[in-house]
Amino acid sequence: VQLQAYGGGLAQAGGSLRLSCAASGRTFSNYAMGWFRQAPGKEREFVAAIWWSGGSTFHADPVEGRFTISRDNAKLTVYLQMNSLKPEDTAVYYCAAGNVKNIRFKREYDYWGQGTEVTVSS
Repeated sequence: VQLQAYGGGLAQAGGSLRLSCAASGRTFSNYAMGWFRQAPGKEREFVAAIWWSGGSTFHADPVEGRFTISRDNAKLTVYLQMNSLKPEDTAVYYCAAGNVKNIRFKREYDYWGQGTEVTVSS
């Protein structure tokens, strides 16, 4: 299984970026796909998740209303649209996949992408 995350970069506060995570290597029909982020010196934290089947989505409180997770089943790709970016969104963003019980728990995810860096300037 491979997860390839890309789309990070530099943005100004108030700007937007869209991250993508391309998955390959197996079927993900009963999996959740999650985005996590890790800022320097901090723990990796949950950002958002989506179920491949049904498409239910969940967003962490700090990004609710600003970030949107979505998926393209045909392309096996998950997206994270990030709007109204803030300097505190600066982090390395990771996508992950797993047959999880609690989407917020990073330890329940089986597969991880390599991370893509997002820097938001004020």
